Amino acid sequence: MSGGTRHPDPDQPETARAEPGPDRAAEPRPDPAGEPRADRSARPQTDPVDPIDPIDPVDPATVSRADHTTAPEVDQDRPVRPRPEHTEAPDQAAPPRADRATEPETEQPTGLFDLLGVAAVLLEADGRIDMWSPQAEELFGYDRAEAVGQYAALLLLSPENRDAAIELFAEVMETGRGWAGAFPVRRKDGGTRTVEFRNMRLTDHLGDHYALGLATDRSTLRRVERDAALSARLVTQAPIGLAVLDTELRYVAVNPALAAMHGLSEADHVGRRLGELFPDTAFQALEGSMRRVLDTGVPLVNQEVVGRTAADPGSDHAWMTSLYRLEDHQGHTLGVAKVAVEVTDRYRAAQEAERAQRRVRLIARGSARIGTTLEVERTAQELADVLVPDLADMAAVDLLDSMLRTGRTDPGEGPPLFRALAVKTAYPTDAAGALVPPGRLTVYHAGHPAAQSVRTGRPVLITHLDSGEVGRVAADAEAARLLARAGVHTDMAVPLIARGQCIGVMGLARARNPAPFDADDLELACELASRAALSIDNAVLHQHTRSTAEALQRSLLPRLSPHHPGLEIAARYRPAQAIGEVGGDWYDVIPLDGDRTALAVGDVMGSGIAAAATMGRLRTATSTLADLDLGPARVLTHLDRITLGLDPYIATCVYAVHDPRLARLEVASAGHLPPVLIPSDGPPRLLDLPTGTPLGVGGVSFESTTLALRPGDQLVLYTDGLVETRDDPIDARLDELLRLLSAPSPSPEDTCDRLLRELRHPAGHDDVALLIARVLPLGS
Repeated sequence: MSGGTRHPDPDQPETARAEPGPDRAAEPRPDPAGEPRADRSARPQTDPVDPIDPIDPVDPATVSRADHTTAPEVDQDRPVRPRPEHTEAPDQAAPPRADRATEPETEQPTGLFDLLGVAAVLLEADGRIDMWSPQAEELFGYDRAEAVGQYAALLLLSPENRDAAIELFAEVMETGRGWAGAFPVRRKDGGTRTVEFRNMRLTDHLGDHYALGLATDRSTLRRVERDAALSARLVTQAPIGLAVLDTELRYVAVNPALAAMHGLSEADHVGRRLGELFPDTAFQALEGSMRRVLDTGVPLVNQEVVGRTAADPGSDHAWMTSLYRLEDHQGHTLGVAKVAVEVTDRYRAAQEAERAQRRVRLIARGSARIGTTLEVERTAQELADVLVPDLADMAAVDLLDSMLRTGRTDPGEGPPLFRALAVKTAYPTDAAGALVPPGRLTVYHAGHPAAQSVRTGRPVLITHLDSGEVGRVAADAEAARLLARAGVHTDMAVPLIARGQCIGVMGLARARNPAPFDADDLELACELASRAALSIDNAVLHQHTRSTAEALQRSLLPRLSPHHPGLEIAARYRPAQAIGEVGGDWYDVIPLDGDRTALAVGDVMGSGIAAAATMGRLRTATSTLADLDLGPARVLTHLDRITLGLDPYIATCVYAVHDPRLARLEVASAGHLPPVLIPSDGPPRLLDLPTGTPLGVGGVSFESTTLALRPGDQLVLYTDGLVETRDDPIDARLDELLRLLSAPSPSPEDTCDRLLRELRHPAGHDDVALLIARVLPLGS
């Protein structure tokens, strides 16, 4: 409890005055309870001083002053002294009052006092209550009118506790030393509550002493103390990162776990913002999220943040971060709390899983997209399209020129000569100018990764390239300048190996992608290169086979004479394109006795060198049989027997003999599409001939048909490659042929060109042989 000393009353006799100073301690003190003192052995045990910080004195404005007329007199013989009218805190120098215009703006008060409900009671020297705060009313149950003027010990204490309180009161008043502890207090409702006290002696400007008591419910204080201690231990010992930031998003407090994550001490955090500590864009974005949480009050839960800190500046780390706005119990915003849990292991595992899935997807896409044709350049471009942008920012595919020219990988003496087949960049870049364009020949210097890779048959991986080292991967000085300006920082060269031989090289580089190539990237590139090399090798072999077959085919076709009695003749041969191979289509124009001319068009089923060779044998046989002056039906009969010996080949053929003297045409067909007759005075029509069976079937006779021809009439012989497609009915295509032939044409040459242009797709899958003969007056 607490008490105070009253100042002398000038209206009382001198003998009634209490002398101030040390001698007053020897005088018998008045008993605040107005009763005899109990035995000191009944004094209750006081608690030691609580370890929490001392409670600051309350604002005097919240303390009530008493009127003397309301104070009951317990001891009638006791002199009554007037109370001091002090307006300032005793024993303290009053600060000078600042001018209101210069007073600093006050901050929002904390809510701790409200939470504790700290009561203030001011006692006079005789133990009577002089001031009674509203918090005291709530704590003890008595309102101001009931408390002020009463003796505190009598009002608040049970009889068995009064002596101990009075002795403590006397010690505080005599020594000036404060006392802190817990004491049982009797409330107005009769209940008992243990209250934590802070008692101190105050002295006014006249030297009179008072006792100020600050009190709060001990259970409430213990709960706050326990919560504070628990919070402090939770924060300091938690393995997750915890931080508090103020309304300016400056760090106020950081626990050791978060400091370790950031690689900075707790002191290095305080007063600084996250963006100041780490300028990484990921942390800048997190700071923006903090601002939104502070403004809206909507928490952010489990946002993944990936970045680099001073703890491990060489690699990325990941954290799951949650943010929420901090408010006191009155709703005032204090700042933002951040909770961070490091999930780097999970992040890296997810990255590895994603890399594995990406590898599977890339290999699957490469298997589906690479090698869709037997064209070398297109296959190389398909490889580059798969590599960019999923694996590299830029890619180039080069093949040994000797492989393209001869089908052999031996480049001879000297550095290997490469032919660029395909290039690809993920975005417009100056580096594109440093890549050798497709079709161009180039020689790389000995230290170039492509040259090393082809020479050793092993991949070359360069994880890091400084700007001054880019010349290692450039074809020349200008290319090095362009690559450096584009920011190329990592490179790899992977050999294209097929049938145990290195046929070329695949070059990859990164510029905008900041990650260097690693061993996993190299393994993936080698897997794709292995698959692509086989497709490219097959395309090269096919190209050589096709070139050989085409050369053989063209060598076996006749060279047309410019003069044929009574006829103007034009012919065309077009080999198969795309994935098809050169077939066995042919045409022939054979001069006969008597100004006659034999016309033949045939198609050996199959493709490649063997089909071309079979076609050559049938053409030779046809020319031989024509010299025997046999009719068309008999020529086809002999050809059928010859074809039987060429098993398993079969062929279709149309054979006709034009006699200008008799103005007639004798024609026979062996399973071939019908020729078209274009009369000089009418629309074109398909000749209605006995179709017959293809050559090589055997056992079927052939029939000849004779037609009259007049000058101006035209005969069109063709193979199925001109009109057949995979998507259209043959009848529709024949109708289209007749429509095109209905248009006037200046010459058979022009007609041949128009039919090939209009009917044949550029990527035709079959050969085409076309022969057009226009009847002329004999002797013209």
